[in-house]
Amino acid sequence: MSTQKPVIDVHAHIFAEDTMELLRKETPSVAPSLTEITEEGAHLEIAGVHQNPFPRGAWDLDRRLADMEKFGFDKQVLAVCPQTLMYDRETELTLTVSQIQNEQIAALTRSHPDKFFGLGTMPMQAPQVAADELRRCVRDLGMKGAMIGTNINGRNLDDPDLEPYWEAASETGAFILLHPMKVAGMDRLKDFYLRNFIGNPLDTTIAAATLIFGGVLDRHPDLKFCLSHAGGFTPFQFGRWIHGWAERKEAQVHLKVSPEASINKLLYDTITHHPDPLTFLVNSAGADRVMLGSDYPFDMGMYDAVEVIQDLDFGDDIKEKLLTGSAERALTTNV
Repeated sequence: MSTQKPVIDVHAHIFAEDTMELLRKETPSVAPSLTEITEEGAHLEIAGVHQNPFPRGAWDLDRRLADMEKFGFDKQVLAVCPQTLMYDRETELTLTVSQIQNEQIAALTRSHPDKFFGLGTMPMQAPQVAADELRRCVRDLGMKGAMIGTNINGRNLDDPDLEPYWEAASETGAFILLHPMKVAGMDRLKDFYLRNFIGNPLDTTIAAATLIFGGVLDRHPDLKFCLSHAGGFTPFQFGRWIHGWAERKEAQVHLKVSPEASINKLLYDTITHHPDPLTFLVNSAGADRVMLGSDYPFDMGMYDAVEVIQDLDFGDDIKEKLLTGSAERALTTNV
């Protein structure tokens, strides 16, 4: 299959060199550092969080652009790296770190409008502050929405305190990429890199379930949540959730109607690392709710996504949605 429309990657991360330099100057208490730098990556440390290896494509724009051409990604939706979310710090500090990153990403999208869209970040530990920053990102900076963590310092996303944020996201038409962080079950996931293999999709699944059973999607039907890593286990367990809601009063405390309608609002990236689960996802969710994601530049990324999609046993209309159309619709804001 060939396509005239730009292939859009909705799940990519960035932490550019000039952004790091600004953070060193403006927020020295959490100043990022790169050490052990090689042609392929480095050791990143920021606010006591370590990432090693930290791929060069995260901070090297030339490398990113070359990789995008190599992998067939015409445009990327740029989000911060999850190591920089800092929900466990003072609100003022997190807001400063967030605003520096947001303004840097917005500037990059303005200088390369044919290559990048931007997502913001904000101090979710202070929901009203976060709501105000989301509005600024979309209305003033021209960003498409935000990337937020799957939990806020261990609080699930149905926490009532988050209502001002969901109101802002609905009002602006923001695209919200849910990304796992500080995942549940770490005491049993220490070996074999299970914290990523299982922990990341598990935390995304918990986030999706709490948004559904907590009634968030029922109260705010216009919210656009994109679940990282193909939704974790959500696409394979939604039938259990629908059945369980009908059988268990606990599931009906905040959700008075079947969860099916809320489930059918969720969006997914394509990061499955195999065509069989991706085929299942497209068949079960529908191509309108699935869009290419890579998780660039990290080592658990899916960089053959274009090739995998092109080889799927679907018609060109479905493939166009996965490569371009679904993302274009999801990234349309109310501004």
